[in-house]
Amino acid sequence: MRRVIAIALAGASLGGCSSMSWDMFKSAPPTVQVRLESNPPGADAKTSLGPGCKTPCSVSVPAPEAPFTVDYVLNKYQPTSVPVNVIKNPGDFTTPASVTTDPNPAFAELQPAVPPKPVKNKPHRPKKPKPAAVAPADAAAPAASTPFPDPNAGKR
Repeated sequence: MRRVIAIALAGASLGGCSSMSWDMFKSAPPTVQVRLESNPPGADAKTSLGPGCKTPCSVSVPAPEAPFTVDYVLNKYQPTSVPVNVIKNPGDFTTPASVTTDPNPAFAELQPAVPPKPVKNKPHRPKKPKPAAVAPADAAAPAASTPFPDPNAGKR
């Protein structure tokens, strides 16, 4: 009877091994906390990795392999983008591996949007044509004026 119980337990334990996945030994990708700030506050900040919030705030993103950007948008201000670098420290026997970002906080100075110059809408009024000077029909032609005397005429 002991053999039957031992074989049953061994079979159950081996059956459990077949359903076990090696993925359970892999660690989850590290996340990094990024602080997002802007001047003026209240901008909508969104990372190129997906997460976003309204500044000032903090988001947790999976540590990427490459730099990413944070885009800031606020009404009446020009949108801006801030690049964020990812710094991975592998660690050693005395310190654990870590992931940080530079800059942290990711800060954006938003510039006011320049309003378009107002267009002066003057009503278009056509110019009135100038009346042509019409000489009366019975008016005589003006008298021919005498030319000025030639000052060198007597010196020749």
